[in-house]
Amino acid sequence: MALQTKTQPNTQPTMDLADVRDAFEGVVDAVARGEGNVVVARDGVPAAAIISMRELARFERYLSQREARFAVIEELREAFRGVPQEEIERETDRILERIRAERRAEATAPAAV
Repeated sequence: MALQTKTQPNTQPTMDLADVRDAFEGVVDAVARGEGNVVVARDGVPAAAIISMRELARFERYLSQREARFAVIEELREAFRGVPQEEIERETDRILERIRAERRAEATAPAAV
C-alpha cells in the first residue's frame, strides 16, 4: 500500500486518525518499508506520528547526543559559578583575539620549503 496522504511542501505526510485506523496495517507496512513517516491528525490537528524503527533509533541518538552536550554546558557553568559575567566576557575576548592573531600570523607566514 502506498501512503495516501495530504501533504504540504517540506512537511511530513498527514493522515486523519480515522483513515489511519482503517488502513493501519498498510500504513505500518509502508512506513517500515521506508516509504515515509506519517503525521496522524485528530480533527485536523497533528497529534502523533508513525515513524520507522530506523528513524526512531536516529531520534534516540540525537536525544542522547543532545543530553551529553547539555551536560558539558552544565559542567562549564558549574566551573565558573561565582565568576562575574564581565570577567568571563573579558577573558573570552582576550582568548579569541589571541586565536585570531595566531591565525593571521599563520596565514601571512611564508610557506616552509
